Amino acid sequence: MNNERVTLAQELHDGIAQDLVVLGFSIDQAIAQCQEADLKSSLRMMRFTTTTLIEKVRAEIHQLRTSEPLLNQHHEVEPMRELFLVIQEILRNVEKHSEAKNLKVEISDDGKGGVRSQDGSYGLQGIQERIAKLNGEIHIDSTPQGTRIGVTIPLER
Repeated sequence: MNNERVTLAQELHDGIAQDLVVLGFSIDQAIAQCQEADLKSSLRMMRFTTTTLIEKVRAEIHQLRTSEPLLNQHHEVEPMRELFLVIQEILRNVEKHSEAKNLKVEISDDGKGGVRSQDGSYGLQGIQERIAKLNGEIHIDSTPQGTRIGVTIPLER
């Protein structure tokens, strides 16, 4: 077995993997102490993501310690996850570098449309509440040919 692979596996285990475990415990403590429902929900999502990352790092460590090919050589691409990461990086760059006063995000699809509030479903309501909390505006145009959602928020508070 390649010594470089073993060394890398050790470094990942002792570094990133352990840091993620500690982060997970910290998030668990924050969840236990949190009283605000929205924040608690966000923390739970962070914890889920952290757990997923730990599992991925452990899988990479395992593969480094065996003769199996690395994950990225045959790993299935998840388009929504990749797009989420792209959008996240764009937003991070806007925040860090752009000096913008406002941000407008628009997402459109060519699906069947029909976006509307429904009893027992809180996704759209949650989006509207979050945009309001940011002093922003949301515009939804949904037709049988697709949906376009535009959000504008001020970046200066």
